Amino acid sequence: MLGRMARKSAHDDLLAPVTLAVGQEDLLLDRAVREVIAAARSADADTDVRDLTPDQLQPGTLAELTSPSLFAERKVVVVRNAQDLSADTVKDVKAYLSSPAEEITLVLVHAGGAKGKGLLDAARKAGAREVACPKMTKPADRLAFVRGEFRTAGRSATPEACQALVDALGSDLRELASAVSQLVADVDGTVDEEVVGRYYTGRAEASSFTVADRAVEGRAAEALEALRWSLSTGVAPVLITSALAQGVRAIGKLLSARGGRPADLARELGMPPWKIDRVRQQMRGWSEDGVSVALRAVAEADGAVKGAGDDPEYALEKAVVTIARAARSRGRG
Repeated sequence: MLGRMARKSAHDDLLAPVTLAVGQEDLLLDRAVREVIAAARSADADTDVRDLTPDQLQPGTLAELTSPSLFAERKVVVVRNAQDLSADTVKDVKAYLSSPAEEITLVLVHAGGAKGKGLLDAARKAGAREVACPKMTKPADRLAFVRGEFRTAGRSATPEACQALVDALGSDLRELASAVSQLVADVDGTVDEEVVGRYYTGRAEASSFTVADRAVEGRAAEALEALRWSLSTGVAPVLITSALAQGVRAIGKLLSARGGRPADLARELGMPPWKIDRVRQQMRGWSEDGVSVALRAVAEADGAVKGAGDDPEYALEKAVVTIARAARSRGRG
């Protein structure tokens, strides 16, 4: 079995017996998991996927999940936050690493660092395929990420366009990736600085973010008024859904974060301190359930404005009203 592990440890072998996704960049960790699952389902459409948190992986659970099946089905077992596994469960995982099962791919998602380092070292020693998912704290890293997103999409973008995108959207990789996807979908040819400016800076940005600000503050009437004005002046509907998504995500981030000074939270969440203060004011009526409802509303509106619906304006109005209602969800049963 160790030989099989060694043969399948190449970086491009998505179906290696064990994949180790290491780091704290959520987008990259999620992608690493999704790529393995997609490869497994490409090999076998009936692949069984088990996505587990440390509390769900008790001693003995891994042995049950990886025991031989009568039908020899392909299976992907994902273990999130592997650094938080109990000592007994870590023993189970280490034992499994020495003899991985056929037709099963184990994905260990690990934050890196000192906590749980024994498991990390054991997986590496066993020859696990490793995907680095480091937090991108430097502007140069985010710029390289944006360039890579355009390359992966098979599209070209000027250096100035990539820089303008990073300048406009900041450090959130999900927002940067979403912006690249939006530009690739909407724009023909090379993406240049003028296109980025039209989508993400200037008057259009100001008006779309006004819609988002009023919505997340629960001010439905004002948000609808700003929405109608934005649409009447030619702001792209996809730009408005992007602003709504950013506004709701910011609320969700701060709700789940521990308390602290704006400067500390800014480092933790990747937002400038001034934005932390503004989002704190906006989040007073929000609950976690409200954030979930609002994100679903934004996703539906985004699909509608990109062709899945017959009336993009109605879809945006519906999303704005839903978000404003969700902004008053705290304290409601």
